[in-house]
Amino acid sequence: MKTTNKMAAMILALLMGSANGILVQAQSDTQKTRERVTTTTDQDKSKKNTQKPTPAPQSGDRLEPDDATRPPSDVPKETQANRQEQISEEAAVVSYYNNFFSTYRIGPEDIISVEVFNQPRYSRAGIVVPPSGRISLQLIPGGLFVNGKTVDEISELIKKKYDEYIIDPQVTVSLEKASSYRYSVIGDVGQPGIRLMNHRMTVTEALSEAGGVLRTGDKSKVVVFRRQASGMLAPIAVNVSAIYKGKAADNTYLVPGDQIVVPGNKLKTLQTIMGLLPLMAFGRIFTGGLPY
Repeated sequence: MKTTNKMAAMILALLMGSANGILVQAQSDTQKTRERVTTTTDQDKSKKNTQKPTPAPQSGDRLEPDDATRPPSDVPKETQANRQEQISEEAAVVSYYNNFFSTYRIGPEDIISVEVFNQPRYSRAGIVVPPSGRISLQLIPGGLFVNGKTVDEISELIKKKYDEYIIDPQVTVSLEKASSYRYSVIGDVGQPGIRLMNHRMTVTEALSEAGGVLRTGDKSKVVVFRRQASGMLAPIAVNVSAIYKGKAADNTYLVPGDQIVVPGNKLKTLQTIMGLLPLMAFGRIFTGGLPY
């Protein structure tokens, strides 16, 4: 009986030992798994810590909303310089034409419009200035003489007239079409004749619109005849050849009534002589005949 009890106790002890071993091994495996996860996490953290942050874009690489005046750093300097030059030229052209129309003096065949703010009854568009220079408007008996006046001067005159009928009238006069400024080009050009000057114009621009100077024309002896206050015509020499070569400034501007004359050159003289030879030979028949 005692022997049986001892054997049972030994078997129980072995079973308990086996169970404890299995439990210890399971705990060990779990700890190993947890350690592997922890190790991986630490590696990830170390990688994140050692990874270099992406540098923020510099302010010169792009334009911020409040930095629109600064050019981008990736644009070549030549391109920036060309762009600035274009902007300067555009501004110069705008001021150039604005100055012309603001100082333009109204004449026959010009077309203007008169607008009175909030008073469409007294406004009038598309007024063609007659040769007399007097236009008709509401509330102005006898009309208004506008020849030789700028649009600002005309608007002030109308404002004074309407001030008797309208409280603080706001009058705007605009030039719709410039037709009274004329100039002429004669001589050795492609298309000589009288032309309209609807913008401020240099001599070279006028020659270009007239078809350019012909081969028989002398570009170095172009003359502009301008009428003086005394009524006499005064010549103004313009060396167009030097202007084309960049040796002189193109700063001779036309005024209404100017006449541009392009004389002939040596080729023109030679062609004239060659054209007269047949007439000379024909004339000698009646003066003794041709020599043999």
